[in-house]
Amino acid sequence: MALGTEYGRENMQKRPLGDSGLRIAPLVFGGNVFGWTVDEKTAFSLLDAFVAAGFDCIDTADVYSNFVPGNRGGESEATIGRWLRARGRRSDVVLATKVGNPMGADRKGLSKRYITAAVEDSLARLQTDYIDLYQAHRDDPGTPLEETLDAFDSLIRAGKVRAIGASNYTGARLDEAACVGERGALPRFQTLQPLYNLYDRANYESDLEPFCIRSGLGVIPYFSLASGFLTGKYRSAADLKQSQRGSFIANKLDARGFKILAALDEVCAELHSTPTRVALAWLLARPSITAPIASATSLSQLEELFAATRLELGAAAIACLDRASA
Repeated sequence: MALGTEYGRENMQKRPLGDSGLRIAPLVFGGNVFGWTVDEKTAFSLLDAFVAAGFDCIDTADVYSNFVPGNRGGESEATIGRWLRARGRRSDVVLATKVGNPMGADRKGLSKRYITAAVEDSLARLQTDYIDLYQAHRDDPGTPLEETLDAFDSLIRAGKVRAIGASNYTGARLDEAACVGERGALPRFQTLQPLYNLYDRANYESDLEPFCIRSGLGVIPYFSLASGFLTGKYRSAADLKQSQRGSFIANKLDARGFKILAALDEVCAELHSTPTRVALAWLLARPSITAPIASATSLSQLEELFAATRLELGAAAIACLDRASA
């Protein structure tokens, strides 16, 4: 049985984000690196190359990258906004950002008051008058779902947001939000942004995937390469010192992690490919996945991501990876 094949750019087809009417190429650029491991000049060159290659969806969040000492949040959005203004490419991209994670003591959550203020800050930083996909960054149990969805409804009606999505929600809360929206004639989440990759499978596949398939949600998983672990660059504690993300990867250097790397190596040897390409192609082969989110800090890394979207894994390759990561 064939392990896989590669095809050209002309075969790249856009995929729907739920029933929002938005369609995107099968790779989302993760803007969390802007204002962190990527300076502005490099960010511009990466975004130029991304769009030139036929890709279109850029994901960020208001909070990126306040986890970096000296940053306050908004750095990523502001970088993207300056690129949009300099290049005049707003109509060529699907812009996704998020709200809800703490930006300060009283700047967090999903209340209508906060969402209404936060969206204006994001629009100003992004230098645009609308956001294509506005996502709740994580659930806010302290705010009624009716209030959150009503806030999003107001933004959609005002033309400031085209569609809404959720990130880091449980299946139960997604189901509840769908019921609340239907009961109150409020908009529904069109997308989900979960943690999902070849290493982190259990929660998505058991709790979230059934709802996403049943409801037709677009799924754009983050940490698609498990913070770089699935690139194959990190195979020992010493390797972790190569990256600022090393602390995110340490717990994956276990028996299961090494088994996954061995399976990736096996498939790569057969296909003359790389772990990055194969790990992303495995995600793209899942029927529920719309487009994985992945970041790059150099043009060579970006080319690897592009190549992943041209790789189709055969059933034998998928079975090998499934067994190793079960």
